[in-house]
Amino acid sequence: MPKKFMKRYLPSPEKVQAMQSLGFLGDILNEPNLWHINRHSVARAFLIGVFFCFIPMPFQMLAAAFFAIWFNANLPLSVVLVWISNPITMPPMFYFNYKVGAWVLNRPVLSFDFQLSWSWISERLLDIGIPLYLGSLMVATVSACLAYLVIQFIWRRKIRTDWQLRLRARRELRRSSHDQTS
Repeated sequence: MPKKFMKRYLPSPEKVQAMQSLGFLGDILNEPNLWHINRHSVARAFLIGVFFCFIPMPFQMLAAAFFAIWFNANLPLSVVLVWISNPITMPPMFYFNYKVGAWVLNRPVLSFDFQLSWSWISERLLDIGIPLYLGSLMVATVSACLAYLVIQFIWRRKIRTDWQLRLRARRELRRSSHDQTS
């Protein structure tokens, strides 16, 4: 089921390879391991995609794609998962990350009085940036590892259930054929 579900919603390798904006990757996109949907490549994709969705940085998708290629994770899934952080979810996610970082550094949580000016940014960059990035790294690491483990567990459970169903079906088939011959 997880494999069928993902195949249905992820873009095909041909579709991604046809994108002109990814032409600079050349033959790397022809690597078949980047497109396989198996427990290991999907779990690694979740690890990478969930990690980068919690990191406040520009070009999160490029970073996720680079690490997906490097670690032989499912490339489209790694990139798609970065969109967990989107314009709607970013403010609460990053505010939570900031609060975690401030808590770890034992700093007070500053009030939100953002001003779009160079002086405000230069004054508050260290006050907000250090707790934000520390909290982001911590939350990203925990969330990514948890996502990896959950995917491994769900996939194994699904395989185990499928094996049990097949075994039960074979037993019943044997019983019915044994009853017919008797």
